[in-house]
Amino acid sequence: MNPVPKHVAIIMDGNGRWAKTKGLPRFAGHKEGVNTVRKITEKCGEIGINHLTLFTFSSENWNRPKTEVTALMTLLSSTLKKEIESLNKNNVRFSTIGEIKKLPKKAQKEIKESIELTKNNSGLNLILALNYSGKQEILHAIKEIIYEVQSGTICPEDINEKSLNQKLYTHDIPDPDLLIRTGGDCRISNFMIWQLAYTELHIIQKFWPDFDTTDLISVINDFNSRERRYGKTSEQVNNEK
Repeated sequence: MNPVPKHVAIIMDGNGRWAKTKGLPRFAGHKEGVNTVRKITEKCGEIGINHLTLFTFSSENWNRPKTEVTALMTLLSSTLKKEIESLNKNNVRFSTIGEIKKLPKKAQKEIKESIELTKNNSGLNLILALNYSGKQEILHAIKEIIYEVQSGTICPEDINEKSLNQKLYTHDIPDPDLLIRTGGDCRISNFMIWQLAYTELHIIQKFWPDFDTTDLISVINDFNSRERRYGKTSEQVNNEK
């Protein structure tokens, strides 16, 4: 297989719509989506991807019906507890981004335990974006910088892209090379706004429960066929190879 991207991010969209097409309640789609997470995570580790970030629950998702939100939080807790053995078996390190302290206590407990139990694993870094908002992440970073300016730690003229990047949740990992969105919608939905500046985007029509490892490999092959210029010309890129 061709070289793989170091960091893949996925907006796992379409669980509810998948369930609706089958005459099932929305929660059935979320449960089936967990199976897809398992398969895609294992495949990413197998082919050598370093980081996999999954947009699991956005800050805006709190606006969904309370019964659905409660079910999602319960599913999150039970899934982490159930999958921890598999994560360790596959040498996967678990981490999160987002305002985790605003999640239910039980979910927080399972998240902390999963992070602790997998912290020494050296394979794929699986990152769940939970209670996450790209806008809020940037605002949080700006506030942190303001505090440092007020305390005299840094001068305003020293603020640059690097210093802001260091205040983001993702400060210790590279920006995504590839963003996959299932479900067909052509938007990033407040996900990693800063980090996606030069990320290659791939929109797939399939709903998340139907997305499989064959689709993943197909998307990566498409990624490898693209020319990433970062503002340069094709001639410059080719001369640098």
